[in-house]
Amino acid sequence: MKETRVYQIAKEYGMKPNDLINTLKDIGIEVKNKESVISEDELELVYELLDEEKSSGNTIEYEGKITVQELAEKMNKQASEVIVKLMKMGTMANINQDISFEIAQLVAKDFGYDLVMSQASIDEEEEIDKLLEIEEDDEKDLVHRPPVVTVMGHVDHGKTSLLDAIRKTNVISGEAGGITQHIGASEVTVHGQKIVFLDTPGHEAFTSMRARGAQVTDIAILVVAADDGIMPQTIEAINHAKAAEVPIIVAINKIDKPQANPDRVKQELSEQGLLVEDWGGDVISVPVSAKFDKNIDQLLEMILLVAEVEELKANPNKRAVGTVIEAELDKGRGPVATVLVQSGTLKVGDPIVAGVTSGKVRAMINSVGKRVKQATPSTAVEILGLSDVPQGGDQFVAVPTDKAARLISEKRQEIQREEQMKSSSKLSLDALFEQMSQGQVKELNIVVKADVQGSVQAVKQSLERLSNDEIQVKVIHGAVGAITESDVLLASASNAIIIGFNVRPVLGADSLAESEKVDMRTYTIIYKAIEDIEAAMTGMLDPEYVDEDTGKVEIREIYKISGVGTVAGCYVLSGKVLRNSKVRIVRDGIIIHDGELAALKRFKDDVKEVSAGYECGLSFVNYNDIKQGDIVEAYITKEVERKLK
Repeated sequence: MKETRVYQIAKEYGMKPNDLINTLKDIGIEVKNKESVISEDELELVYELLDEEKSSGNTIEYEGKITVQELAEKMNKQASEVIVKLMKMGTMANINQDISFEIAQLVAKDFGYDLVMSQASIDEEEEIDKLLEIEEDDEKDLVHRPPVVTVMGHVDHGKTSLLDAIRKTNVISGEAGGITQHIGASEVTVHGQKIVFLDTPGHEAFTSMRARGAQVTDIAILVVAADDGIMPQTIEAINHAKAAEVPIIVAINKIDKPQANPDRVKQELSEQGLLVEDWGGDVISVPVSAKFDKNIDQLLEMILLVAEVEELKANPNKRAVGTVIEAELDKGRGPVATVLVQSGTLKVGDPIVAGVTSGKVRAMINSVGKRVKQATPSTAVEILGLSDVPQGGDQFVAVPTDKAARLISEKRQEIQREEQMKSSSKLSLDALFEQMSQGQVKELNIVVKADVQGSVQAVKQSLERLSNDEIQVKVIHGAVGAITESDVLLASASNAIIIGFNVRPVLGADSLAESEKVDMRTYTIIYKAIEDIEAAMTGMLDPEYVDEDTGKVEIREIYKISGVGTVAGCYVLSGKVLRNSKVRIVRDGIIIHDGELAALKRFKDDVKEVSAGYECGLSFVNYNDIKQGDIVEAYITKEVERKLK
């Protein structure tokens, strides 16, 4: 006799397999999973129960999505009754808002109704699963592909200089505080063979991004300074490469320095389980000097040698699959993502899904800035045409049609919204420890905004690592750009704290945060944010230095004066600007400079202060890159004693 499994019955009655498993448990039938077989004796009882529920008239079909209003109408209830029920469950929603199947099902159950998936919704979910399935490759379809290399190492050990020497392009000038904060990708050709380099940050706070780089890489280059040796971040890089099971090539850098000691580096490497070939091991090491371009060719040849041994292959003749390396919102071009194609071929015009975003590839730009029509395996390209900025590390998949891409994207966005719809009393960082000790707080929700996607990811992972037995740190939303009113509303509804990294709130977000009593904090150094939350969780917040804004100024004219530099003709929008003020220059919500005033003038006279409604001339210490429309925020720094509220 043919076996009947749980998932078959669930499909027949428009239920989710897990819901059927729970129903079976209620009548004393224990099953392990959706593949479990229902015995002949039990089958009759199950069908009887489900038929009875179906014919009771209290069954509502879920057609992919349902609003509060629609649910209320189907149950002959007032929308306000449903909203009250949702609030009791910790979910804030208005009458036109979609609610998830799981939440709607709980509400319906409270009113004596059964909410079941319609057959169309089940078919839709199955169709989505099918579209996202990655086809298995046949051995005969596989061809050789270029190696993808991740350069890892401790901060200041010359990782970026080495990449610079390899690419012959200056990326160092874009660095801030010695930390590579944005992941990128580039390609070089050696003896007619291509090598793809992923640039991942070398500092401890960006561990997550480094780990992400290791997961898409074939070979890891470990950069160790010959005059410095193994450092904590070097050990982390080794562990990530080992966890990803990728071969390691050690580049012993800075051999040009008088205090360089490559043998000490090799000794320290052996203590970490990496025995170099000179010492009888199997790890390739190359002494290099990024500064003087010494042995760079030898290093590249070693990469090709290891790649040959690894026999790297992929199938270029299928739908493209790969990983988003970096993504940001470009003012002129919209959402821009750097992606690495890992299998298949990505073509201009392909509909794709990347995380919760979708779109059609409008243009592809390769590592040298040229437009290309297709990207084969192990090719890094910048793509335009996505509906939104995806997350770094998201997998992207090319799908057959635009409709399919939108469908998958909408489903994923629904899931994301459900996770964000939580609400309780407002929480401030200062009051965190006190509420923890009273057992009120089990979860600390955080909204992260930063200047680029790589930083969002890094801040997110660093904060979530702070979770302990008493409290779960959870980043409910992370995105690129200024802190907006919608971020404040999300934080308010989710009882979250907003952390801004290198960004500022837009006009109106400040006052909204104040009225909604949302704790909003902005930082230019990631470690300060991590330390603040760590300290708040242990009740050890130190006195802090708080930036108190004194005025806001708009740059309206630019004058270049010989012997002086660039002078900004400004109008004071609010408050006042003082001669001893510190200043932040903000462009499109992003802080582009934080420094001091060189001069404050009214006409040709130096003045102590200029108030709102007046014009003034400003110049900045060691900074001239200003434009019309930039906003200058004047502020002073005060020491404030922290008190738990």
